[in-house]
Amino acid sequence: MVYLTTTSLFLQALFYSALRSSREMLVVNDGSKNLVRAINNRLSALSFHIREYYWVDMRKINEIYRYKTEEYSTEATNKFNIYPEQIPSWLMDWIPEEGGYLIGNLQPAHMDFRFFTLGNLWSVVSSLGTPKQNEAILNLIESKWDDLVGNMPLKICYPALESEDWRIITGSDPKNTPWSYHNGGSWPTLLWQFTLACMKMGRMELAQKAIALAEKRLQVDHWPEYYDTRSGKFIGKQSRLYQTWTVAGFLTSKVLLENPEKASMLFWDEDYDLLEFCVCGLNTSGRKRCSRVAARSQILV
Repeated sequence: MVYLTTTSLFLQALFYSALRSSREMLVVNDGSKNLVRAINNRLSALSFHIREYYWVDMRKINEIYRYKTEEYSTEATNKFNIYPEQIPSWLMDWIPEEGGYLIGNLQPAHMDFRFFTLGNLWSVVSSLGTPKQNEAILNLIESKWDDLVGNMPLKICYPALESEDWRIITGSDPKNTPWSYHNGGSWPTLLWQFTLACMKMGRMELAQKAIALAEKRLQVDHWPEYYDTRSGKFIGKQSRLYQTWTVAGFLTSKVLLENPEKASMLFWDEDYDLLEFCVCGLNTSGRKRCSRVAARSQILV
């Protein structure tokens, strides 16, 4: 189900994490210094690209709303030729004042504005987003708790594809009907990534709230794979029971809360060395000041 689950954001967050992990395993010497430099260049370029172009909040949406189109220069504000009419009506009413998120995908003349939970959570965990962006992602989840958590943590994406979008994009896939499976279903296995992100950002109360919600039902429901409906109220129509990743997600969340020192082994803090040439990650006015010539020359996955 590539069209629903394998979003560009999720792949980029995994790639970013893999690069940071591989760099930690390298011993810096004359033989490896060029490789380390190449990894740092790619990390710097990738973080700039995601932080700059994938981020949306109230301010950014208003900026897109006023975009001029058909601009073709290095100084163009609308670098991807996005038409303001592409902003979905649900988003204008949904985005909170305090909060934001990284969109699912970005292509020339197209932005996928859906919220993909795993990509955003892993961006927090890996520090692909800035500290302010990471905090805003959790603010959004808290603000839109009924939409993204509901009766069972957590929505795999929001909102679901419905009507013509569902018919055209999924080919009327009967398994991915609106608010089911990969099309807006709720997946308990996401609980441990949410817990880890909350612990990194000092928001343990959010993780505790989600875990308590899951604890009421998972064992009674025999540890299902996923839940259906807009609020995650029913066990998925094709959900398998006694799923290892459901059990593991819940138990990992409990263990992390009981052993906070273990969580630091699983997330990355901001790497300020990567921002040496990128002021955009350190201040609010950076977008106008940051040229990032080196970053623009990188080919992103």
